[in-house]
This record gives sequence, structure tokens and C-alpha cells, in this order.
Amino acid sequence: MSEAPLLPLLAPRHWLSWLGLGLLRATSAALPVGAQLTLGAWLGRLSIPFARRRRNITAINLALCFPDLPDTDREALLQRHFESVGMGLFEFCLGWWASDGALRHRVRLEGLDHLHAAFARGNGVILLSAHFTTLEIGGRFLAMSTSGLPLNAMYRRSDDAVLERALRARRRRQFGEPIARDDVRAMLRALRKNEAVWYAFDQNYKRRHAVFAPFFGVPASTNTATSRLAEATGAAVVPFFTYRLPDRAGYVQRIEPALDGFPSGDHQADAARLNSLIERWVGEAPEQYLWSHRRFKTRPPGEARFY
Repeated sequence: MSEAPLLPLLAPRHWLSWLGLGLLRATSAALPVGAQLTLGAWLGRLSIPFARRRRNITAINLALCFPDLPDTDREALLQRHFESVGMGLFEFCLGWWASDGALRHRVRLEGLDHLHAAFARGNGVILLSAHFTTLEIGGRFLAMSTSGLPLNAMYRRSDDAVLERALRARRRRQFGEPIARDDVRAMLRALRKNEAVWYAFDQNYKRRHAVFAPFFGVPASTNTATSRLAEATGAAVVPFFTYRLPDRAGYVQRIEPALDGFPSGDHQADAARLNSLIERWVGEAPEQYLWSHRRFKTRPPGEARFY
């Protein structure tokens, strides 16, 4: 899919989108990285009274997933989460526009040998991540650390034509040809060429290729595409996780060994295994997971809605 022609996007109805991107880029260029993260945390906390819907979703998710946590501790976690979301906005800008030199010294990469070992199998690699607030800058770190390896990034199509064009351009600059998350054929083609596809599977899914698998003990509608792609191609499934260190001291990006015995032939068991993997990551940086997403929106038949 080619980019939209530039000239029609200069029409007045698109000016607000261009202005927003311009302001984000200007902010990224004007402030040191540490100052951006500090400002992001402050804005995130400041937004809590105004983001009532997202605050409510976050509070429900935290109560479901951490029922034994005292109310005061859950409230503190909620506030840290909004700080993390605010930092994530500025990390989005850094991931798009900061120089490699400004970012390289801020990340410690662990386990790159696991990715090389997965490529050596010859059947492609599904680089499995999850929706943490560090997702965008994690992708940039991954692109920097794996230069020369054939990586493709998934992205969610945007209804905003200017943002769609920018998303595709950024993904293409950092990775190969961007793949829309619903373009299964493109994913299969990449894997069969022994390329890698960066893929996050963990948001609510209500289509027919989903099962209910426990996430922190709560049934969650979980996409089975990871299993089905691995079955179709023999691709190795390599989890990776990026988290922000305390006091804005940098980041750790951990590439883990390819999952053994995956897929198992049982999509239900595979989904439960992948959800358990995210639970382990959440345990290391609980405030950095995207709790403001309606992860439990789709419920099993006859079960009451949470939101």
C-alpha cells in the first residue's frame, strides 16, 4: 500500500493534524530527554481529574487484576500509571524524531542472541510484545539494536489521513514495509521469507478467532493469531519486553528465548500461556502496562459487563 499523495493532505481540513504533529516534533527537539519525561509525568498526573472515562476504566482493571491490593495502594498505582501514560506520549515523540545518539546510551539490551538463534531456524520470527506505555520507544530501540535484520512492524490504521501517512513513513524508516495489523497475507509473506514481524496481541478481541483465557484470573477475550501464524509458517515466537527504569534512569529491553513447544495445537492453552507471559512482565513494571484499555470489554456469554 503506497502513501497518500501529499498535495490533497495540505487542504485546510487537515491543518489541525499537521499542527499537532508539528507541535509534538518541536517539543521533542526543544527539551532534553529527561525534561520531556518529567513534563510527561507531571501532565499525566494532572490529567487524571479530566480523563474521567479512562480513569474509571483503569480503576476497574486494577480492581479486577489486583483484588488483594489495598485501596490506597491501588490508587497510588493508578496515579503512577497516568504518569507513565504521560511519559509515553513524550516517548512516542522521542521514538519518532530523536536521533540515535540521543537514545542509544539510554537502553540496555539483553538477549539479542536469542533473536539471532530464532532467525537461524529459517522459518521467520514473530517478535511478540504487549501494550505497555513504552511500546513506541521500545520499537525504536529494537530497530536501532537490530539494524540489518529483516524486521517488519505492525501498525493500526488511522482514520486521520495525515496521521496514517506519518505512521507509515515512520514505520518504513525504522523497519521494512509497514504491515496493517489486519493484513494477514502480508504477515505470512514476511514470515515465509524468514523475516520478523513485530506484533502485540494483547488487546480485547471479539472476532471469531478468539478464546477466553485467564488474565490475572479474569477471562479475557484473547486473539489466537499468534498460534495460527506459527502453525502456518513454523515461525519462532520470540517475546520481548521494554520497561522504564526507576527515576528515569533509562530503559531495559529484554529479548527472551523463543517459546518452546509453541504452538501446542491447543489455542486455548497457547492463549493462557501468552497471557501468563504478560502477567510476568507486568509484575516487573505494573504501572507501565496500558490499564486504561478496556481489556475485559468482551465477556463470556451470560456474564455481566465491567465497563
